[in-house]
This record gives sequence, C-alpha cells and structure tokens, in this order.
Amino acid sequence: MDWKRCAGMVFCFWLWGSGAFAQQAGNGGALAADATGRLDALRGSGQVGLSVAQRSEAQASAAAAQLVIIDTDIGDDIDDAFAIGLALQSPEVRILGITTAWGDTKLRARLAERLLRETGHADIPVAVGIEKYPAKGTLNFSQAKYAERGPERAWPAAVDFLLAEIREHPGEITLVAIGPETNLGAAIDRDAATFRKLKRVVLMGGSVYRGYDGVAYPATPPHAQPEWNILCDVEAARKVFASGVPLYAMPLDSTQIKLQELARERIFSSGTPLTDALTVLYHQWAYGTRQETPTLFDAVAMGYAIRAELCPTKAMRLRIEDDGSTAVETGEPNVQVCLKSDSDAFLEFYLERVLEPGRN
Repeated sequence: MDWKRCAGMVFCFWLWGSGAFAQQAGNGGALAADATGRLDALRGSGQVGLSVAQRSEAQASAAAAQLVIIDTDIGDDIDDAFAIGLALQSPEVRILGITTAWGDTKLRARLAERLLRETGHADIPVAVGIEKYPAKGTLNFSQAKYAERGPERAWPAAVDFLLAEIREHPGEITLVAIGPETNLGAAIDRDAATFRKLKRVVLMGGSVYRGYDGVAYPATPPHAQPEWNILCDVEAARKVFASGVPLYAMPLDSTQIKLQELARERIFSSGTPLTDALTVLYHQWAYGTRQETPTLFDAVAMGYAIRAELCPTKAMRLRIEDDGSTAVETGEPNVQVCLKSDSDAFLEFYLERVLEPGRN
C-alpha cells in the first residue's frame, strides 16, 4: 500500500471503512489512485480536515443550498469583488454562474474567471454580457491590470446562459443583480415567460429616501438621488420592476456600510487564496480611484440573498423616473425594499464568512 498517496492515516482509515480497501493487495496502484481521487474531491469541496459528522453536515448543506446566478459589473468599484467573495464562502448558496454586465464585459469576464480560478472555484462558469456604456471610455475600470492577466477565450452570452439555466431550474434560481440591469432587460425582451420562472431577483439599486453619502456636514437632510445601477439603464430597470418576478431591492438607504481600516487589515492579513485576491483587487481600486474606504453596496445585497434577516424589507411600490431616480407611489407593491440595515451585524457576519478557513 502506497501510504504517501493518502493524505494521512485518518483519511486512509476512512477509505478502509468505506470498503475501498476490500480489494486484493495486488491492486495497490488502483487503490492509490482511488485514494488520490477521493482526496482531490474532498479538497475541492473544502472538506479536508473535517470529521465524518462535519463532512455529512457540509454535504447536506450543499444539497439544500439555493441556486444563484450573479450578474455583476465587477472591476470598477471594489464592492462587487467583496460580494462575490461572500457568496463563495457561503454554503447556503450554490453559484450556477457569473454573468458580466455593462462596459467592457469581456474584460470583466476575464477578471471574474481569474478570481474564480485563483480561489479554487474554476468549475463555476462565466458568461459575457451585453457591452453598453454611458459614454464610451468614461468608466474607470480600476482593476483592469488584474483582469488583463486573466484568461481570454470565447464565453457564452449572458442572456443565453441565464435563460438556459432558468429553463433547467424553473422556480429555483435567485438572480443577484449587482450591476446595471442591461442583461436582465435583454433576457425579458428575448423570453419574458422564461424570465418569470426565476424564484426571485435580489438587486442592489435605487434610492428611496437617502442618496449617496460623502459630505461630512450636509447642508440639507438626506434625500433620494439617482443611483448608478438604475441610472445606467433606466429602460432595463423598468422592465425588471414590471417583470412579475418577486423583486427584492437593496437601495442606497441600506447599503452604505463602510469597510473600515481595522476590518480591512483583518482580511488582508488572513492569507487565504480568497483574501489574497481581495487584497490585490482592493489596492488596485484604491490606487485607481484615490479612495481608501470601500462602501459595501453589493455585498449587502449578497448578504440579504444569503441571510434575509440582515436587511428586513417592506413592501413598496416604486416608479423609476427618466432621470434614474426611484419614486415612491401609491398602489399595489411591486418590490420588497430594505430601507435600513444593521451595519454591526452585517460586518460581523461578513468577516466571519470571508475569514473562515477551508472554503477557499
């Protein structure tokens, strides 16, 4: 028996107990290969080092996980990367794929694929979205250097991928939209009936009573402003709000949670593949935008998709104006909106997840 091919006696005894060693001694090579394959499977699932009971619990969680597709404009602001990192670390979700939105969607796909590969999630597919700009060349792709070292290949189209996954899993998929809703609007145009078979859409977008923070001593009370994801593609956003799919919105009112220096340093010093990747992306963003403190807009939306109590919602009816603002109106509710979140509870949850070893 080639014990070196097993990762320790505990793993080998587990294989023995499962019947893997009930073969003749002459099959040592096959046994070693089988042991290596089992170890690779466990390593890929993050279960190396877990007890049998822990492995069983992890497998049960994976079987019960909600199916998620993430539509993202990763690469400009840093919150998309922090949001995806949270999803990768959360056993409550199984990511069916990541679709890229807005601007240079092919470069965003390269970024997403490199991030997935470097964190041990190369099995998650990436699809490239519709390339659309507010004005050509005005986007600040702060993490372009990281993206440019990602693989370049032909990806499936985001709308094709999204509709195919909905058809395969009708009524089961949560679509987490953390960028402009261009791909969603195009999917509705293509096949509204299939789009309506989503379980729900969770989006970061809108501004109900509170606009962007940033003024230390504001001269006026908080007030609504056009929010970026809605503003970029007003018509697509209107289609999503009218689609008939259960919609949950995380607007500026509840998502402006800051990742302060001490929390950042805990992440940057953790030394896992995920936190190493987030460290590089953060510093490219900080240098490219001349900012230091990220706002976790998209991570809050992802947090809601994973643990709804982090951002309680209320039923509202919102109308999207021509300038991209979201106005409250009377009538039948068309969206569940989180107007206030608990920043301390969210950050505790976020750091616990992202810093947890063994999942990346």
